Amino acid sequence: MKTVYFIIVSLIMVVAAYFAAFACEKLIERKNHVKFSSEKMKVNKLVIMAMLSAIAVVLMYFDFPLGFIAPAFYKMDFSEVPVLIGSFLLGPCAGVIIEAVKVLLHMCLKGTTTAFVGDFANFILGCAYVVPASVIYHMHKTKKTAIIALVVGSLTLIVSGTLLNAFYLLPKYSELYGMPIESFISMGNAINSSINDIFSFVALAVAPFNLIKSVVDGIVTWILYKYLSRHLKA
Repeated sequence: MKTVYFIIVSLIMVVAAYFAAFACEKLIERKNHVKFSSEKMKVNKLVIMAMLSAIAVVLMYFDFPLGFIAPAFYKMDFSEVPVLIGSFLLGPCAGVIIEAVKVLLHMCLKGTTTAFVGDFANFILGCAYVVPASVIYHMHKTKKTAIIALVVGSLTLIVSGTLLNAFYLLPKYSELYGMPIESFISMGNAINSSINDIFSFVALAVAPFNLIKSVVDGIVTWILYKYLSRHLKA
């Protein structure tokens, strides 16, 4: 029942993330007099979103730990790059949908090893990175704005990731997976002797991990987007 309750809460937050992105899109449309969706482009948009979701799922299989910073169950991959490209090209809502499809397909193909907590974390923190970056970029599409967008998205990910891990995700993982919080702290302490409680764990392990992940994903997106966007638009 605890797992069912967690899934229900997660689904509510998924819907909330989508409607937050939808509201942002409407504000951007009103401000810039643009349309993110039209009947003419609907099929093309669906095809691009499906393709980027599939690429993101494949990239999730090539994950690897950053053992010098965080315990091995925190794994980095490049699956946010297609999500970022999709959100920069098609808007915040597309980013949320690609993120959701990516996580859902990965669970269907590989299952869950974290009682769904890691899968939910992947989605909600991915949205915390992608949606603010996409909203800022679509306000004024320039190279400078793209850099600002990626920086703001990175900072949002780091802050939200730190708070969510400390107050919700790690306690929930401990509860559902049957693993004491002290076990996480011990893993962190083996890497960094300054880690001795949950708050030092998220500050010295989770935050640096998310910093590296967001910076690397942002740089790769910056390099690829201009080239790929021309072909995807064509």
